Amino acid sequence: MVSPADDGIIGTAGREVLYADLTSGAIRRTPLDPALEEVWTGGRGLAGAFIRPFCTLSWDDPAMPFVLAAGPLAGTPSPSSGMVCAMCMSPLTGTVGDASAGGSFASGMACAGLAAVVITGRSPGLAGLEIEDGSARLVDAWGLAGRDTAEISRLLRGRGSSVVTGPAADNGVLYANIVVDGRYAAGRNGLGLCLASRNLKYVTVKGSGRPRVADPARLSEACADISRLFSASPVLMGGFGFHNMGTGALYDLMHARGMMPTANFRRTSFEPAPGMNAPAYARLLGSKRAGCGGCPIKCRQTGRGGVHVPGFEAMSHFSALVENDDISVVLTADDICMRLGMDATSAGSTLACHAEIEERRLAPSEMLDLLRAVGAGREGGLGMGSRRYAEMRGRPDSSMTVKGLELPACDPRGACGMALAYAVATSGGCYMRAYPISHEILRKPVATDRFSFAGKARIIKIAEDANAAMDSIGACRLGLLGATLEEFAGALSAVSGIERSAQDLLDLGERVTFRDRIMNGLRGFTADDDDLPARFFEEPGTPGPWPCLPPVPRDGFLDARARYYRIRGLAPDGSPLPEKAQALGLPSGA
Repeated sequence: MVSPADDGIIGTAGREVLYADLTSGAIRRTPLDPALEEVWTGGRGLAGAFIRPFCTLSWDDPAMPFVLAAGPLAGTPSPSSGMVCAMCMSPLTGTVGDASAGGSFASGMACAGLAAVVITGRSPGLAGLEIEDGSARLVDAWGLAGRDTAEISRLLRGRGSSVVTGPAADNGVLYANIVVDGRYAAGRNGLGLCLASRNLKYVTVKGSGRPRVADPARLSEACADISRLFSASPVLMGGFGFHNMGTGALYDLMHARGMMPTANFRRTSFEPAPGMNAPAYARLLGSKRAGCGGCPIKCRQTGRGGVHVPGFEAMSHFSALVENDDISVVLTADDICMRLGMDATSAGSTLACHAEIEERRLAPSEMLDLLRAVGAGREGGLGMGSRRYAEMRGRPDSSMTVKGLELPACDPRGACGMALAYAVATSGGCYMRAYPISHEILRKPVATDRFSFAGKARIIKIAEDANAAMDSIGACRLGLLGATLEEFAGALSAVSGIERSAQDLLDLGERVTFRDRIMNGLRGFTADDDDLPARFFEEPGTPGPWPCLPPVPRDGFLDARARYYRIRGLAPDGSPLPEKAQALGLPSGA
């Protein structure tokens, strides 16, 4: 039990781990092992520490933990530091599956004295896990069966912040997600299905304490430094930056660079794009800023009547990727995915794969009907994701995935660092592991030649480590588009009372990323999986007012991947080297 002090401040001893065994119904809380906290800090780093001993198990094995972990900055004034990490093994890819989401869940955990919630077992009936300060209980959730995420989130108001699954998870969709507070999706890797396999419909958390801050004055200075750098970043706070346009601000950039994924990545240009960008949504909906509490960036947009404006991925994948030029259809498709609890990126990509195999363009009404059918479990083939669906149809070449994870809204022919980042990401086709958009497209902090692999191996490795560190302290990765690890290390030092440098955070990120490599290696992943679909090496992009994108040079890619392996401490086949694991203090065996 957590016992906040009279002033409501939860001390260092208040960072605890809640273990819930759904099979037996047993719930217990134990202090967080100081050694775990020292090595892994929190968030993604800490979540992986609970997953690692079980990483060879199937994602739906009752012994496989599902973990929700908050970073040590959660619940404090540190800007953009309320991200919660969810982690399990991915049913979609078979890799380590993790996703970070905004909202208030991490702060609720911190104010309840929790660093992590570790869920195992399988409930005999549909259940919810409700946490309030020092107490927790499992409750009957049968009344929520079949309801969408918006309705469930509304019914849970008053019980604190919520993590819920939707009908897609109930019906076995491999890319089902979890939704935080009704609007923030931990979207990728099928984590919603992981919860559904345990018969757990939701988790709520409410805390009345306050996390202890070792040096409030220093934290105030660190917060001012971070906020000042955010304000100086045009990408974050400029007129066409995320603050004013949401993440959809990237849509125009992809079009301008000639790397808009179109027709399932068969083309790189979508003629109607200028009329379907973020300003077009603002004109149509009168959108206003929204986002996580305490975050000055406010990278989300809502329109009149509370309409959710799609983020960059949904904006792209429900327009260019499926050749749809109707904004209203994009809005509806995104809303369907949010309510049913499906990853919009995987859903749009799977529809595009289906359209290519059918050799026709999907009508808007058909596309929306297919999305609803997938979420309801009536279109099982599409619910498997594009890789399994394409294999089932005898057309594996039409699945645009890496390790089974559908590629997001940036064509790798237009950015060599992006191509490498997609291929080596431990979670599959995801640019957020390294976010090379920053230097190749946004040209921040310095521009790199997007048509060259020169230097990209080291850049991608360092960026992966930096983003893993941000995931572990619970800070939003977008913050690195303005501030640096140095400022966030200052905030962490002020909160914990333990001095941390930017290099300390990079070292943390390196351990986290290498541990992911170890877990994937134990599950059979090799260099053969660190690759792109053949299309990107064989077919050029679409001519336009920009230079025609050439195919990704295969020899250059393989050389860059080999360099990345050497820098990362991997063998030529992509497997983790035992001596590197030892140097990082990590066990490399099963």
